[in-house]
Amino acid sequence: MGLKEYVNKRDFKQTSEPKGGKSDNKTLNFVVQRHHASHLHYDFRLELDGTLKSWAVPKGPSLNPDDKRLAMMVEDHPIDYQYFEGIIPEGNYGGGVVLLWDNGTYESLADDRKDDIKILRAGLKSGNLKFRLKGKILNGEFALVKLKGSDENNSWLLIKHRDEYALDSFNSEDFVPDNVKAMKNNKGGKAKALPKNHKVKTLESNTKDIPKEPKESEDIEEEVKDAPTGGRTYMPMMAKLEDKLVDDAGWIYERKLDGYRAIGYTGKKAKLISRNGIDFSEKYPKVIQELKKISKEAILDGELVIEDDNGRSRFQDIQNYGGDKKNLTLKYYVFDLLNLDGHDLRDIELIKRKTLLEKFISQHNLTAIVYNGHVEGKGSDLFAQAKKEEWEGIIGKDSQSYYLSGKRTDRWLKFKYQSSQEAIICGFSAPTGSRKHFGALILGINQGDSIKYIGNCGTGFNEESLKDLYAKMEPLITKERPFNEKVHQRTKITWLKPELVCEVWYTEWTEDGHLRHPVYKGLRIDKETEEVVAETPDKQMADDMEFTFGRKKVKISHPNKIFWKNEGITKGELVKYYESMADRILPYLKDKPISMRRQPNGIDDPGFFQKDNTMPLPDWIKTEKLYSESNDKDINYIIGTDAATLLYMVNLGCIEINPWLSTYKKPENPEYVVIDIDPHDVPFSQAVDAALKTKEVFDRMKLDVFIKTSGSKGLHIYCYLGAKYDYDFVKMFAEYVANLVHDELPDTTSIERSPAKRPNKVYIDFLQNRRGQTIACPYSVRPKPGATVSAPLHWDEVNYDLKLSNFTIYNIKERADKIDDPWKDLHSTKADLKKGLERLKEYTESQ
Repeated sequence: MGLKEYVNKRDFKQTSEPKGGKSDNKTLNFVVQRHHASHLHYDFRLELDGTLKSWAVPKGPSLNPDDKRLAMMVEDHPIDYQYFEGIIPEGNYGGGVVLLWDNGTYESLADDRKDDIKILRAGLKSGNLKFRLKGKILNGEFALVKLKGSDENNSWLLIKHRDEYALDSFNSEDFVPDNVKAMKNNKGGKAKALPKNHKVKTLESNTKDIPKEPKESEDIEEEVKDAPTGGRTYMPMMAKLEDKLVDDAGWIYERKLDGYRAIGYTGKKAKLISRNGIDFSEKYPKVIQELKKISKEAILDGELVIEDDNGRSRFQDIQNYGGDKKNLTLKYYVFDLLNLDGHDLRDIELIKRKTLLEKFISQHNLTAIVYNGHVEGKGSDLFAQAKKEEWEGIIGKDSQSYYLSGKRTDRWLKFKYQSSQEAIICGFSAPTGSRKHFGALILGINQGDSIKYIGNCGTGFNEESLKDLYAKMEPLITKERPFNEKVHQRTKITWLKPELVCEVWYTEWTEDGHLRHPVYKGLRIDKETEEVVAETPDKQMADDMEFTFGRKKVKISHPNKIFWKNEGITKGELVKYYESMADRILPYLKDKPISMRRQPNGIDDPGFFQKDNTMPLPDWIKTEKLYSESNDKDINYIIGTDAATLLYMVNLGCIEINPWLSTYKKPENPEYVVIDIDPHDVPFSQAVDAALKTKEVFDRMKLDVFIKTSGSKGLHIYCYLGAKYDYDFVKMFAEYVANLVHDELPDTTSIERSPAKRPNKVYIDFLQNRRGQTIACPYSVRPKPGATVSAPLHWDEVNYDLKLSNFTIYNIKERADKIDDPWKDLHSTKADLKKGLERLKEYTESQ
């Protein structure tokens, strides 16, 4: 076709697409470009006779021979187009984002390379072009076959031959090269062929399904007067704190900068907007001037820092910035590109946004605006550098992640070398000695609906910062205490309205939830008090959580919702507990119908029971209809099967997990007989006495029993039956045991069901042994203060020192990992209750 049509379709004053270029005449190159125009498609280009022969492939090339991809032949493109990446402005032909997807060399299928050009020309002319690709993704033999009768619309099929590189399934959107790197943007950049046996890497399954951020979501973006790109600001994406750094080839790692996060808008209406909407433009005019130098409208994400001559930064310097000094310089490090020429780039992979950003910044002569680079896959090396050079830490990012505005996500992780915590300034103590203005800050964080005291901070100040901070605190003095907790104090405390946020360094959290050795770092004018919560890896959750179990995916809604207000424990923490303990819990749920008590608003929500599951469920959730006498109908129960089902129920608000004692396969025959020791308004020591007496009764029958805390008030004793008996017999047996215990402890126990008839007694409950009754399973969390857990115990732990409050979601995993499993032999022997009764009779007669 030549280049005449290509040139006629373009205005090179508006587009940066190349006009020409020459072949090196040594190799034949090919390129595939991912083109976000009115619709996403892939441009497939083969170098031949000094141009790139080009086809638009809507679904992208495939390595699956069964996929015959439609390929529409378009005008020839110049040789240099193989190096092009960037934005074609709206209103121009092909307006949209062009990014490299694959590149390499190609050849005909001839044995003699001298015949390549001749054979390829003939194939193109005849409409049957066969060739061999050597790329990062595409390898092996292909054919482009022109459809008959398609002279007008130039319709072809791109087909993969079946060879060693063929795959049974292929999706263009799921594959990236081993190393996704930008090709040179200059003439002469070569596409290097990879070894014949190179590997192709698939994306993680939980990456390709990450939802893409809506373009203008009302709940995460806000109107700002004179802001570029349609009058909207972009809220920054945030990273989740993590403590375990594992190198991942699919991730990139950046230096964690110690300053103010800011979204930068270029052009005549340049602005710098903080994460909480503060306009920094007047405070940092040096950066604004450079943003205005950039004629193209772009939206950048970055961090404002003050650096010394050695490239080191201190947070207090950016806080007190009043202009560059001799050895301190303002820099705006940019690490993401969110919009360019009106094109929203947030639904493009991070590595490609960074490629565009680096090129974009390099095209301008900037000193204050600096591209923040990264390393690929070697986070531990960068973290070692962070320690050596005393950075705050590093950021790890999934190279294929999309930009989720206003959300904290586990696709971005921060690893801190020095621990820091944002805190609300709730007051200050009076100064002593020669110190002026104030002694120490009284600090707090949000915990549920209240503020929790986390300690005092009296170090990290100089004379200037003491004076400056006191001036900001003085107008906020009040007589009202922000919290009721006792405060460590040596001098009088002055209370403040909780409106100021600071950040402090610290060494660790104490057991009572206070900061050890806090050191003042600076004020956070870019943070709202409502955002200030405990920032530790176990506390800080991503705004969207998803767990993948093979093909099963469980999305967790509202993980940061507070479920325990006094303790500040979130739904996400509950989910993470169950995920970590799933292998220990599942044996007690297998094939059991589950009666769900849902408390979607936490432990203060009375909730409701849901047994009949008529709502739409994922196809991998197993359900079974079982007859209910109380409801006189069949109930569709969820059946305990696997970790995905467990987390699905927890996401619905099931704080505790309550299975039947029998399976759906044998619903009339329980797997256990259970004695529930339930103390009411009595010392817990009496419950211990009742439990030990129950074990004594079973010992007389030579039947093994196992005990756990209820997680609420009492103790649960199990004896494994293996569905050998029906409920009627098991209930009578349990009632007989309960009576024996009561007969031997008549002053402290009762078998009366009505609480009014058994005041101040330990109730020996045998009625759990009925069809359809449920009981909290081992390791189930209970909706009680402290997030207590129903914990399996060794019998020697059942003594007067036993406290149910000692077993919580915070320590049960560590306990289970350290101690020998108290219930490991529970299912080893099926109890023969009838023989046990005979032995009990013999024992009684012998006494």
